[in-house]
Amino acid sequence: MNIGTASEKSGLPAKTIRYYEDIGLLHADRANNGYRDYSMSDIHRMRFLQRSRRLGFSIEECRQLLSLYGDRERESANVKAIAKIKLAEIDRKIVELTELRDTLRHLVRKCHGDERPDCPIIEGLSGKAQTEQ
Repeated sequence: MNIGTASEKSGLPAKTIRYYEDIGLLHADRANNGYRDYSMSDIHRMRFLQRSRRLGFSIEECRQLLSLYGDRERESANVKAIAKIKLAEIDRKIVELTELRDTLRHLVRKCHGDERPDCPIIEGLSGKAQTEQ
């Protein structure tokens, strides 16, 4: 099937499919006319990549996961190790985002939001509030 059909079946934009080919995550056979020719196996790999990326895996992590996906002798412990590292990374990001939200929420509550020029948000962003303490 051509790249347009592969895009429709996989849910990946054609541009992304080409990019994944350029970096070696996907490989397309070529038809007699030179156009890319994808199989259902290729579509499964594309869907695998799409789901992996949605879960936050990096390109290199996807490369590792694809290698394990294609290895019928793989140990699930190897897959789990990659997933556990990603899970810990997501947990760290959640903590960081929660701290950011709490800080911003505090600044928003302190700001009067009226015609006065003093603004705790601006002071907080400039660092003045910290240096004056």
